[in-house]
Amino acid sequence: MRKRSKGAVFCAILAASVCIFSGCASQRMMMGTGGTAGTYYAFGGVLAQYMKNYTDYSVTAVSTAASKANIQSIGDGDYQIGFTQSDVMSYAWEGSRSFETDGPCRDFRVLGALYAETVQLITMKEDIKSVADLEGRSVSIGAPGSGVYFNAIDVLEGAGLSVDDIKPQYQSFDDSKEALKDGQIDAAFIVAGAPTSAITELATTNGVFLIPINGKLRDDIMGANPFYAPMEIPAGTYPGQDEAVDTITIKATLVVDADLDEDMVYDLTAAVFDHIPEISAENAKGEELSIENATSGITVPFHAGAARYYEEHGVRVDTQ
Repeated sequence: MRKRSKGAVFCAILAASVCIFSGCASQRMMMGTGGTAGTYYAFGGVLAQYMKNYTDYSVTAVSTAASKANIQSIGDGDYQIGFTQSDVMSYAWEGSRSFETDGPCRDFRVLGALYAETVQLITMKEDIKSVADLEGRSVSIGAPGSGVYFNAIDVLEGAGLSVDDIKPQYQSFDDSKEALKDGQIDAAFIVAGAPTSAITELATTNGVFLIPINGKLRDDIMGANPFYAPMEIPAGTYPGQDEAVDTITIKATLVVDADLDEDMVYDLTAAVFDHIPEISAENAKGEELSIENATSGITVPFHAGAARYYEEHGVRVDTQ
């Protein structure tokens, strides 16, 4: 049964009261993104603006603890839209991994996949050249139970390591950046669209190395976890990065409250995918937006409103 927080109920009553007395026609919606140093937050602000400009809805993007928190907040009624990693979305639907204790969460549906989220393993230590070199080192692996945390676990296990073989630190992207600069940690996992502002800043001011996830290691990770795909971070993505770096990726995905009106979600979907060139001009991640990318490799059902939009563009998706 869906939970609704007291705050959400109060806000809904307040918003309804304001609309009754002011005659407003616009519905307010909250979009959960991620930390301020990550791609979710920056790109979410752009998408929210286009949704606001091209629909009758006022969408506000807010900084959050990202994937799992956004899914749970939709379930609680605090947010109506949220960013999530495609793997975390699957965990929620299945009630596995980060959702194993709480059980399945199915109060959301997919609006569309947005862009590749790159598993980026970074260090400032010249003697760390592979995942195996992390043994005995202090490594930031994201918040416990987060998408980044499980991505880190998958990579470590692929290299024959576990959390017990490193000195794990549970930090945000921004905290990881500062900890690397101060020499408090040796490496950090950052899972976000590349280029990521936290890494760009670190590369510009201090210099940073990207550790490759390639060869047999990558094959083993993808064999054990089919939601990963191979990815290359092109040379020049970050200052001082002269060579391309192989790694793995999952998809940044936009999900919505399952109870949202079909026409509403259709309009929100159109506000994004009808304006790809304009969005791309404002944020580089917009260049990865496409109907094909939005609808492929997704195992969780789409919202009927988004499905109607995609069917009009020649693609049928599962809504069950």
